[in-house]
Amino acid sequence: MLLFSASTGGETSVYKLYFLSGQSNMVGYGYTRELPGDLSQEVDRVMIFEGRAAFDDDWRGGIGVWKRLEPGHGFGFETDERSVNLSDRFGPELSFGHTLSTQLPDSHIALVKYALGGSGLEPGVGLGGWHPTDKDGHRRNQFDHAMKTLRNALSERDIDGDGVRDLLIPAGIIWMQGESDANENLETAAAYEENLALLVQSIRAALNKPGLPVVIGKITDSGMAEDGSVMDHIERVQQAQAAFAAIDRCAELVHVTDTLHYVGDPWHYDSEGFVRLGEAFADAVLRLEEQCI
Repeated sequence: MLLFSASTGGETSVYKLYFLSGQSNMVGYGYTRELPGDLSQEVDRVMIFEGRAAFDDDWRGGIGVWKRLEPGHGFGFETDERSVNLSDRFGPELSFGHTLSTQLPDSHIALVKYALGGSGLEPGVGLGGWHPTDKDGHRRNQFDHAMKTLRNALSERDIDGDGVRDLLIPAGIIWMQGESDANENLETAAAYEENLALLVQSIRAALNKPGLPVVIGKITDSGMAEDGSVMDHIERVQQAQAAFAAIDRCAELVHVTDTLHYVGDPWHYDSEGFVRLGEAFADAVLRLEEQCI
């Protein structure tokens, strides 16, 4: 499945394209009212296309529209093919885009985001399945919604509306997911490394870049349970994430999550945490770009 081609002609503006995906800590539960001043406005030179999140077998998944990055792309965000309704929440995309804009002052940045809270990588796990081979028999799952999001985003020739054709060059994948698989059973957790490798391979293939940098967010446990652990098999998924990053020279596991605080529920980081997470994602993907692209 090839979604991207670098061929073009005529005058163009070049954008570095980053694909952000996963479950709820990619969706984002930070509060926009708690943002520092430099993150409370539109981000210079950064566009975002966030695909509508949908459960498996829902044809509406992946629709959206390009707009300039600003707060409101977290939990409660809504979109159709014409407009967006920003929420009072944000995710790691905000500080990720801001950091890239700061670190790459001569570049234009394009973010494509698709995430569904509670979704799992193993078929049949969580509120939606990411497995690329669709082993569970669904006609349309989260991977399909993500691919539709990318297709819709890449079909737009002028994402910033300035009248000049835009060329989007894939530069990285950011993946924040694994809690659902760690909370299911040991068999599911044990399959995570193989499933993650297949997912990354499939996204890279869709973007026609087998060595595309991929940054993985390490999942963590809040400890907000009677026995101290919310996810029974989190260590096994953490080991799988680390093993994948160790084998793939163009992958990096981000450990900043070890130091983040939670918003008040057992699953989601607080506002400062989402800011720090996005910054760590940006720093990691820039390091990888030096050796992989």
